[in-house]
Amino acid sequence: MNELPLEQVATLLAVVDEGTFDAAAAALHVTPSAVSQRIKALEQRTGRVLLMRTKPVRPTESGRVLVRFARQLSLLERDARAELGLTEEAAGAGNAVRLAVAVNADSLATWFLPALSRLPQDPPVCVELRREDEGHTTALLREGRVMAAVTSSPDPVAGCTVRALGLARYLPVASPEFEARYLSEGRLVDCLRRAPVIVFDRKDDLQDGFVRSLADGEEGATARGASPVRHYVPTSEGFCDAITAGLGWGLVPEQQAVPLLRAGALSLLATDRTVDVPLYWQQWKLDSPALVAVASAVRATAAAELLAPR
Repeated sequence: MNELPLEQVATLLAVVDEGTFDAAAAALHVTPSAVSQRIKALEQRTGRVLLMRTKPVRPTESGRVLVRFARQLSLLERDARAELGLTEEAAGAGNAVRLAVAVNADSLATWFLPALSRLPQDPPVCVELRREDEGHTTALLREGRVMAAVTSSPDPVAGCTVRALGLARYLPVASPEFEARYLSEGRLVDCLRRAPVIVFDRKDDLQDGFVRSLADGEEGATARGASPVRHYVPTSEGFCDAITAGLGWGLVPEQQAVPLLRAGALSLLATDRTVDVPLYWQQWKLDSPALVAVASAVRATAAAELLAPR
């Protein structure tokens, strides 16, 4: 294999982004048969299966390598065209540099969007946000689906750099009525093991970890978390609203909790117990002005909104 035909590599990226061969064909303005032929030719050239023909399609491990390459190549091409002034014929949204970024829901609901307001608009930079738990955003980096991510992992993905952003503080809260009903008798840790709890999704271990931390040192404490009576609410705003409505207790980002605590809509369950989640910025090692601009805006906003990293 002496070269990777750029047309075939770009087609692979389109199939992964669009999810199906037909959708990729529509995006590329070619026939589905042409898309299929290009993918088969690229697989023959590399000697590897690059796509799993599921719905939506998914890249194999080898496919991920080429998807990353294609996305990096596309970004570099846009940057080069901008520097050469070869963009007048594509004025408007089509001329914008597009970056895919993974971010967790709580950052998205609190401090991340203000960071995007810092981005330069000449040339315009458009961001495609992928919402994912901070403990799992690195998987999107490995797959080549995003170019950068807010993550809780300090270990860089291959081909990426990593920088600390700060600590996201979470406060254990409940509505005053819920506290009086479920948490007023006995030790807090025992009450929380019985009381209904709000959980973001099945990847969310924050509440269980908090209960285990309260029981640190007790025999068998590591195995016991929050109550099995739980509501799953997979939006940051809905999560906070569910707690305010008295459906359960939970850990809420400090930026969301403080105004509600001051208004008396929430009660703080433990004045000396908070959960601080370290956040990091990981991005491809790519000399791209657009990627540099996004990273700079994110770090500046994080420095103002998050606690300093330890």
